[in-house]
Amino acid sequence: MTAYRAEGSSKTTMFSTIREDIQTIFNKDPAARTIFEVLTYAGLWAILHHRFAHWLYKHKLLFLARVVSQWSRFLTNVEIHPGAQIGRRFFIDHGAGVVIGETAIIGDDVLMYHQVTLGGTSMERTKRHPTVGNNVLLGMGAKVLGNITIGDGARIGANSVVTRHVPAGATAVGVPARILVQDGVHISSRTTFQIMDMALGTADPMGELLRRAIEEISDLRCRLEELEESVQPEVATVFHAHQRELAEQNGDVPLLEYFKKMVNETGTTPTENVHGAGI
Repeated sequence: MTAYRAEGSSKTTMFSTIREDIQTIFNKDPAARTIFEVLTYAGLWAILHHRFAHWLYKHKLLFLARVVSQWSRFLTNVEIHPGAQIGRRFFIDHGAGVVIGETAIIGDDVLMYHQVTLGGTSMERTKRHPTVGNNVLLGMGAKVLGNITIGDGARIGANSVVTRHVPAGATAVGVPARILVQDGVHISSRTTFQIMDMALGTADPMGELLRRAIEEISDLRCRLEELEESVQPEVATVFHAHQRELAEQNGDVPLLEYFKKMVNETGTTPTENVHGAGI
């Protein structure tokens, strides 16, 4: 993972940074047509206010920094603590309801949608907010909590709650968030051993355990039917035939077949989780 230059280069001037922020909106928002439209974006003004507030914060003008940040919150509905470190070309699309905590660190070229929270889980005066790498996408409503790291190029799905590290290039979705795509491979394509051995909660081991349990139940059911037919073949044959007839009438599907069908239908990652669509 690369080192984050959230504070920016010393050679970067304020005007060049503003120009980059504006150009980023044109690059990442197809709805942006003219500079006059872009100047109405709440997300842009939230970033501009924060860069000034952070400058005050670094120069120990803490009260003035908080005044600027709270004024920005009033104007844009985006709350960014002056202490948060934000890299270059950061864009908050549909800027509303965003909260970024004091010790959060955000790398370069990050795209964040509305209602995202980079929150803390500790009352101690330590690094308690997330570190977000470069080229990360944070989907609408995502909650990233605690002193965790979101690796470069990661994708966080809409409304996900992330409380563990996310490796570089991975896609995490759900509550709590789990890894669905890593190194370009969907989790359903990995072997059982790969799934069970992966660290940092980067797989879906509960799904694998559920599959194994259902297969074992199906196997035990078959063995029980064989045992019943060996002890009382006449009664068991009639009883099992009646059960199968009722199942066909009600349209019941065997549990293992139903589970496999469900996995096949939902086995691919929705495009909105990967690309931020459907916002």
